[in-house]
Amino acid sequence: MEIKSSFFGEQTIDPSTIVSFPNGIPGFEDQTRFKLFHQEGDNPLIFWLQSLDDESLSFSVAQPSIFNINYNFVLNDTEEATLGIEDTGDTLVLIMLHKDTSDQPTIKGSIRSPLVINSAKRIGLQKVLTQIEQSITLTDISNEINVSESA
Repeated sequence: MEIKSSFFGEQTIDPSTIVSFPNGIPGFEDQTRFKLFHQEGDNPLIFWLQSLDDESLSFSVAQPSIFNINYNFVLNDTEEATLGIEDTGDTLVLIMLHKDTSDQPTIKGSIRSPLVINSAKRIGLQKVLTQIEQSITLTDISNEINVSESA
């Protein structure tokens, strides 16, 4: 299958690698077919989700783990039915990246709206999280701290 992309130019893709977002992505509900591209190499950091319906629409995405983000959320019944996940190992979670053009341009991730993709069936959705609990894990350092009492 031939596609055109403003970012990647003309590409030949295998139709079986198309990721379908049945409900689109919020703000882009009419865009339902995407191809996931990545950097060359064994451990790509950045991926691009290219719309197959609009050659000028491409999202930069990344695995949250590269930012030390670990999600723990539950899909509702509708989301589970949409994704059809039978094995949690087939679940791919990505965050959308965007450029912050303030005084010091940086790349930021949208942690409140991760993309959840069933990699086996190539079906995705954007999960909007209303509450995010932030926590840190501390290791037991009691054996490494010497405490003395002074008079």
